[in-house]
Amino acid sequence: MATSLTDKCILITGASSGIGTSCARFLAQAGARLILAARRKEKLQALADELQTNYQTRTLLLCVDVQDRQAVMTAIAGLPAAWKAIDVLINNAGLSRGLEKQYESSVQDWEEMIDTNIKGLLYVTRAVVPGMVAQGHGHVVNIGSIAARQTYAGGSVYCATKAAVKALSEGLKIDLLGTPVRVTNIEPGLVETEFSNVRFRGDDTKAKSVYTGMTPLTPDDIADTILFAVTRPAHVNISEIFVMPTDQSSVAHVHRGSV
Repeated sequence: MATSLTDKCILITGASSGIGTSCARFLAQAGARLILAARRKEKLQALADELQTNYQTRTLLLCVDVQDRQAVMTAIAGLPAAWKAIDVLINNAGLSRGLEKQYESSVQDWEEMIDTNIKGLLYVTRAVVPGMVAQGHGHVVNIGSIAARQTYAGGSVYCATKAAVKALSEGLKIDLLGTPVRVTNIEPGLVETEFSNVRFRGDDTKAKSVYTGMTPLTPDDIADTILFAVTRPAHVNISEIFVMPTDQSSVAHVHRGSV
């Protein structure tokens, strides 16, 4: 039987777009209270207004960059009393930059991916999980990638960051053994979001070419998967979900002819 999310407190990083926004909508519909974290306050506010209109959702906005350790720690420590007991953390904030060869790519691009995808995830986890252990329940959901399993040309640093997410998810579950806190790593294949626009720094033509001729996953597909994972009974830990579109069989094998 599914566990109710009514009035549960859920923190979503990277909530202003893509998978984060879809998670907010699905979890709001399920009755959760949401802490929405991202850098773009205007997008967070628009999402909060939408959720209030559609589902009467209570939200708290955190305008924070997960790359900034002190800002993350301050934001979590400063949560109002009614929002301190976080039931579910969705570490969704992440990005990729460029597709250059490793030995020719921008060091700044490396640092941005590492600081967001690895260190940012760690900062938020470190700030939130002790509270979950203390309260005797909680669930951490990390958004990984097929890139953790299979490296592709021009993506080695991004793939390394997602391999780190996989290792950190497994390691966190080991460290939490003996507590009721659960850990889930979600590893999607191609999902059509702002991801490719960010990778190509706003080049819409390049971004759209990633999905040409095939039907990718949508952010809603991933949000639905996460909703399933976090509503299992307390004794069930969905450790990992690896999900691809039907038009994809590996990081390098995509059927382009179904559209």
